[in-house]
Amino acid sequence: MAEAPGRARTRVLMLVDSLYDGTGGAERFAVGLAAALPPERYEVAVCATRTSEGSLPAGLEAAGVGQFALGRRGRFDVLPFGRLARHLRRARIDVLHCHKFGSNVWGTLIGRAAGVPVVIAHEHTWSYEGQPLRRFLDGRVVGRLAHRFVAVSEADRRRMVQVEHVPEERTLTIPTGYVPRTEAAGGDLRAELGVDDGTPLVGTVAQLRPQKALDVLIDAFARLPEELGPGRLVIAGEGPSRADLEQAAARLGVAERVHLLGTRTDVSAILAALDVAAMSSDFEGLPLFAFECMTSGTPLVATNVGGLPEVIDDGETGLLVPARDPAALASALERLLRDPALRERLAAAARERARDYELPAIAARFGRLYDELLAERGVSGRGPAATSRG
Repeated sequence: MAEAPGRARTRVLMLVDSLYDGTGGAERFAVGLAAALPPERYEVAVCATRTSEGSLPAGLEAAGVGQFALGRRGRFDVLPFGRLARHLRRARIDVLHCHKFGSNVWGTLIGRAAGVPVVIAHEHTWSYEGQPLRRFLDGRVVGRLAHRFVAVSEADRRRMVQVEHVPEERTLTIPTGYVPRTEAAGGDLRAELGVDDGTPLVGTVAQLRPQKALDVLIDAFARLPEELGPGRLVIAGEGPSRADLEQAAARLGVAERVHLLGTRTDVSAILAALDVAAMSSDFEGLPLFAFECMTSGTPLVATNVGGLPEVIDDGETGLLVPARDPAALASALERLLRDPALRERLAAAARERARDYELPAIAARFGRLYDELLAERGVSGRGPAATSRG
């Protein structure tokens, strides 16, 4: 239904590095948020500075959200940003919402130079350790040019202020909202692996990169007592750590029982087959995989890092263990594998807890943030009168 004549929609541009099926939760959330903002109030588009292909841009198209890609070919390929600057001016963008470090840096610089009324930087996850140049750019460039620097957890927001010296008044915590995946029809994972319902099955879905510390998960799996039976560990995802993980499984003598499944589009079917899900990350923001476990009824053991303890109450909605502690992770996995009643109780409580992170409520918080910052600058939206989408 069209809105009353004369009222204008706020023009929002989401800026991400890339959109393709191998990207992580931050990109999925940006796409989900773009589609979830009420179209009668916000005219939203998404710009990928590099590539855009696969199910994520297809999802935007299905939702009627505009999109384009700049086609950058590398870190030092900056000429395509001229197109972004021209678009910001020509389309009279009200809010430039940048996601992740690269887009945060370039987006705040170009957005402010182009006169965009509100520029928001959004950090989804990083360790806040090492990389002094990144800390400097976050603290001295992004943190001072962005009108708000959004963290996905209070733990991350505190580290922005304490470690990177981002001005506290410019920081804000808004948690990630749960964005369901676009999935193919799932099969029977246990049949695929050739195991029956009595075989202990532990698993995770993650990009295979050092942050996820999947070598620790393999180590923990190898420590499970033999009396539990010859269980299996499944890891869905791809990434640069694959060869290292294969070597770790071989070194620990569990290569035949560790299955690196590669990229999968049937995550719901994988979760339905698991007895226990696990996250062994060294650091996280507020990962979508945790919400997938919570909503699917799959009990989760996770490391006590980032925003995870803000959504998982240890012993109530899941189990938390210290990072880089395979013995503690193995103990938690064993505890759940031995106790079906505990698994059921944790899963039920987690499903209820996940309601707090449903995407429409999170999108409404971002909408209020946009409106408040525009009002501070005397801008109330400059787009054409709203019409219904599609």
